[in-house]
Amino acid sequence: MNQHINASQDKKVVLAFSGGLDTSFCVPYLIEKGFQVSTIFVDSGGVNEEEKLSIKARSQELGATNHFEVNIAEQLWEKVVTPLVQGGKWYQNQYPLLCSDRYLIVESCLELCDQIGTKNFAHGCTGMGNDQVRFDLAVQSLGDYNIISPIREIQKLTSQVRDYEIEFLTNKGFKVSDKVSAYSINENLLGATISGSEIDQWQEPKAASYVLTKPSNTIANEPGKITLEFVKGKLASLNDQVVGKDISGEQVMQLLNTKGGNYSIGRGIYTGDTTIGLKGRIVFESPALELLNVAHTALEQAVLTKSQNRFKSSVAEKWTELVYEGLFYEPLKSDLEAFLQSSQQKVTGTVTLELSHGQVHAVAIDSANILHDKGSVYAQSASWTIEEAQGFIKLFGKSSVLAAKQTSKLAPDTESSSNNECLKAV
Repeated sequence: MNQHINASQDKKVVLAFSGGLDTSFCVPYLIEKGFQVSTIFVDSGGVNEEEKLSIKARSQELGATNHFEVNIAEQLWEKVVTPLVQGGKWYQNQYPLLCSDRYLIVESCLELCDQIGTKNFAHGCTGMGNDQVRFDLAVQSLGDYNIISPIREIQKLTSQVRDYEIEFLTNKGFKVSDKVSAYSINENLLGATISGSEIDQWQEPKAASYVLTKPSNTIANEPGKITLEFVKGKLASLNDQVVGKDISGEQVMQLLNTKGGNYSIGRGIYTGDTTIGLKGRIVFESPALELLNVAHTALEQAVLTKSQNRFKSSVAEKWTELVYEGLFYEPLKSDLEAFLQSSQQKVTGTVTLELSHGQVHAVAIDSANILHDKGSVYAQSASWTIEEAQGFIKLFGKSSVLAAKQTSKLAPDTESSSNNECLKAV
């Protein structure tokens, strides 16, 4: 449930904390309301050790009772990356769900709530974006907790939220960074999303809006190669390094983000429909997901039947919509994942990727499960006769041909007459 900010008998609250302006404001604000604030930084990638220490110091400086830190990289690999790649469908065919860590952030926060004995959970989401939907619905789906959102509360008082936060912190004696970025950047293991400035104005993004991928004029001339092995749709090895033994899922993403980013692979501009009803526009970078998806799709297209490939696309599209729109715990999502997992039973093999200027191609596929007719090669040779091919074509298109003929019979005579007149004039 949502509640106004007032500490009742339960004086404790867990705050999802990033150290930015919004969550920094939340700490003293909640303390002023009578809460004992425990902050938690949920590391979903994109933050180095120095930044983590800075986040911890900021929490302590602001007066938090306790500060906790948890890493969710492997959970993100299992619960998001694997089904996303197995589905192979981006939101509105554009955006690869880089926001999906929000649900796992909430899970970690609520685990801490249970650990310290409170039902109060706070976040720094505004009332203007999609993340509030993801955070709130995740909390409501996972138990009976109180959702406290200080930023939405102060939006009832002022439209100048940032100025209000800065003034509040300054009056409390806390420093506020004077660094004002033209962009809002959110980076995690999945990639980076960037908004603000000319991006919000639907103009061409400047070079400074990209943080993971190199500009094209700095890319090496020599193409790069990567070998990926899948077993039943799951990545089993990367360049002969066994996943789960020699290399972790987190390390896979880090390596592929770096490798793909060096070739400017994974850049995109999402323009489409947000959950809250507005049209949205963001720059995003997802080199690792792009490489994994190209490799997995190439293998999948070779080993699944035509019917499987066609139907699976619609299942994956629905899974993506649910995750994007905040319905991560909708039972239908689990149903769809069961189908996706079933569809992966034959998706085993090795794919070689070639990386070049902003592009990646699956240049070789090796699998015992490729649906290959030994006696036939497309457009070269066939294990059927010419007569059989002609008979197939005739029967395959029979319904459409008959309908087309019926349509031509119904065409107005005036059109036919007009055509005849044109022919005579010529």
